[in-house]
Amino acid sequence: MPREAGGDVERLTSGDLDTSLGERATLVQFSSAFCQPCRATRRILSEVTEMVPGVAHVEIDAESRLDLVRSLNILRTPTVLILDPSGRVVKRASGQPRKADVIGALGLAIGE
Repeated sequence: MPREAGGDVERLTSGDLDTSLGERATLVQFSSAFCQPCRATRRILSEVTEMVPGVAHVEIDAESRLDLVRSLNILRTPTVLILDPSGRVVKRASGQPRKADVIGALGLAIGE
């Protein structure tokens, strides 16, 4: 179970995500089956991970991971969390992101 800090989860592990974290950053996308913006978000995040080495994209089905949805206070899909290499959440956004915003936010995680 993710560790809590002031009600907000501060860090996710590879165990929480059922996959390994990216070497430099991880983009965690919470989606649901009938969410149109989730498909576009998946495409945007995939393009970013192809452009930026060491960044992983993990998509989580919100309905099958209610434990994480609740502990992270995910209120809608898509919601994207940007994790630094240690799994600390450095940025979160709901709704379909713009590619430029994702790349900019990655700078926080990567430290550039």
